[in-house]
Amino acid sequence: MKKYNILITGKQRIVIDDFFNHLSDDFNMLTTSLRYEDIVGHIDLFHPDIFIICLNGETRDDYNVLIELKRVLAREGVFVFIVGDQKDCKEFNETVVYMADETFVKPISIERIKDGIKDHIREKEKQAQEDAKLKLELEKLKEQERRKHVLIIDDDPLMLKVVKEQLSEKYDVATAISSKIAYKFLENKKTDMILLDYEMPGEDGPSTFKTLRTNKDLDSIPIVFLTGVTEKEKIKEALVLMPQGYLLKPIDKDMLLGTVEKFIG
Repeated sequence: MKKYNILITGKQRIVIDDFFNHLSDDFNMLTTSLRYEDIVGHIDLFHPDIFIICLNGETRDDYNVLIELKRVLAREGVFVFIVGDQKDCKEFNETVVYMADETFVKPISIERIKDGIKDHIREKEKQAQEDAKLKLELEKLKEQERRKHVLIIDDDPLMLKVVKEQLSEKYDVATAISSKIAYKFLENKKTDMILLDYEMPGEDGPSTFKTLRTNKDLDSIPIVFLTGVTEKEKIKEALVLMPQGYLLKPIDKDMLLGTVEKFIG
């Protein structure tokens, strides 16, 4: 379990000593002065989860420092607790408004304060979990809203144009007239699916397929052969590679869209 950090300041040294005597086993503890520069420096270095102010007749200058700290503490998400007698706590809350998340008025036991600190920590952990869940949900929504991407690799410019036109209404489409151009594209950009011609000059479709599957960043991308090759031996050679599909030219638009939708939605 994470050991939380508590930064303590104030003029009530007896209470500060009590905190160290009773809380050090459960929390990382550090004291700081009431100088603005000291407190900000300790916040940057110590990253406290809780800031405790032990009140004992603080001056107007002290309050001015604490007023300046409000924005810093809020930005860092630090809980602020004050401990003092009724007069000091009342004066603090009237002077440094909306700063204290919890007020502990003496006389009060250290155990009661410890329970209050733990309650706030549990609340912080719960909020962090809810924030993480919300972030994940937003990322999922963003992913759903993003148009999926298809890369077509074919040496026939007319075929590239036809297939791109058939897919562009629903998908973002990129084209590559050779495997070499496709590899260059995939170095810097991502795709959700690849439509791959079988016969191409230079590196043909099966060889390109094998190369793509040896790249750990690309090996999970669905690949469908898109080709006019009908010879049984060549079809068998392609199917042995276990592509996600094998579509014959000329392209049937409904078959094409159905195949792409099957794998990437």
